[in-house]
Amino acid sequence: MTADSHKLWGGRFAAPTAHALDALNRSIAIDFRLWPFDVRLSQAWASALAEAAVLTEDERDQIRGGLDVVAEKLANGARPEESDEDVHTMIDRMLHIEVGEPASRLHTGRSRNDQVATATRMWTMDAATRVDTAIQGLQRVMLEHAEQLRTTLMPAYTHMQRAQPVSAAHWMLSHFWQLQRDRTRVASAAASAATLPLGSGAIAGSAFRVPRDQIREELGFASISQNSIDATGDRDFVADMLFAITMLGVHLSRLSEDLILYGSSEFGFVTFGDTFSTGSSMMPQKRNPDALEIARGSAGRMLGNLTSLVATIKSLPSGYNKDLQDDKRPMFDSVDTMLLVLPAVAGTLGELRFNAQRMRAALSSSMMATDLADYLVAKGTTFREAHGVIGTLIRTSETTGVELDKMPFTTFAAAHPSFDHDVFDWLSPDASVARRNVSGGTGPDAVDDQITEARTALGAVIRRLQLIP
Repeated sequence: MTADSHKLWGGRFAAPTAHALDALNRSIAIDFRLWPFDVRLSQAWASALAEAAVLTEDERDQIRGGLDVVAEKLANGARPEESDEDVHTMIDRMLHIEVGEPASRLHTGRSRNDQVATATRMWTMDAATRVDTAIQGLQRVMLEHAEQLRTTLMPAYTHMQRAQPVSAAHWMLSHFWQLQRDRTRVASAAASAATLPLGSGAIAGSAFRVPRDQIREELGFASISQNSIDATGDRDFVADMLFAITMLGVHLSRLSEDLILYGSSEFGFVTFGDTFSTGSSMMPQKRNPDALEIARGSAGRMLGNLTSLVATIKSLPSGYNKDLQDDKRPMFDSVDTMLLVLPAVAGTLGELRFNAQRMRAALSSSMMATDLADYLVAKGTTFREAHGVIGTLIRTSETTGVELDKMPFTTFAAAHPSFDHDVFDWLSPDASVARRNVSGGTGPDAVDDQITEARTALGAVIRRLQLIP
């Protein structure tokens, strides 16, 4: 069999394509994974052609049955031949082997343009569900920790400087809600992909009255494309998926950075477990958070994939262009990487041991400076004036080396006449946290409400929002 023996095109050419072009054009190493979706859409297309009287019922049944056999062979390890330009050509070749002449009718009214776009959209919808499930797995681990850390206090940081005391559960939930927004973005990307291109042909639509609603229902799409040029010539749904994955990668990178810092000897807030850590080839004492570091690094590659796809499509003229063959490589890489990163981060987090004493020891009375300002405001002072007074007290503390809660009352009285002896009650981190029971705050009741809301939010976003049938 020659390299040109089963091309889906070529009648108008007098000479075979050059080997170098065949090698450049061959995409099956990338798109082979689309085969389950190509089989399904081809079966749906056969049924649609029968409804349009292009195929007889017997031909339809032969083709659909033959595609079942092809799918079984592919599932059992059938591999491409040299002549297979892409997975669609491969399946067409295998179908001809199974059913013969009826297979030659399957491509009637269909182009690889709408075929590839449909298969890629189906893969994207499936990938969105798998990513969403993996995110939920990490979120469940976060919630387990949040339940256990409700009464554990730690410093919160701005500009990497100690800011205010918070519940450790509150810190953990801050990452939970980032992931929840990522779930919504992934669901939105799935919704973007859930428009059926099949029936659009190469660019102008099919000349045969195929029932596109029937195809949409069989393949699980939410809607039908309204314009054949747009349906075959754009990959914005791939960009949507890549953006969602990239933001998810960024959020996992931020979580990883927190944990890497907190696991250092200087912080000592957490201790990493054995099964998701590695050692050093030289330094026997080391326990390295490799999974978190790889998660942090992977975010950069995901950003690169997003950038490469957008750069590819930014200057394309309308309609299909072969540049779009490179749409799948970045998406497959980002999704594959994310499906490795998420369970590894979940495993790392699941093994973490939190050192409540070290976190508590990192709190200082100077972190209650805002509370002292609030104290003066409650006594009738403006916040601007109170801010200046407390700033002066902080400077005194730094100069003398005496923490605020160890200062004599006379120092407070000299700083402002509104101070009374109850000021020391406002220097407790527990009291500071307890005062912040506003919705979304770090107070005990607010955190309990967060945990309740988080458990509710763990429902399947994609199905709950009805973005995919």
